[in-house]
Amino acid sequence: MLPAPESSHAIRAAIDEALKCKETGEEKTIVFGLTGTGYFDMVAYEKFHDGQMSDYIPTDADLQKGFDGIPRFPGNEL
Repeated sequence: MLPAPESSHAIRAAIDEALKCKETGEEKTIVFGLTGTGYFDMVAYEKFHDGQMSDYIPTDADLQKGFDGIPRFPGNEL
């Protein structure tokens, strides 16, 4: 199973909580949500593992282009 990146944070938090319980001897039921569509990210995972992924820092113009595409309605003005 390959979790979506968002779910990976929940998995890590559950592992950390389980390790705390192991150290203290406390018994706890730990529940977390495994959601998302990780299979859509397969190309990104492949590029990352193959060392082909590079950092991209958007410019202010790049960000503005994205903001300009957000529908406007009262209350969400930027």
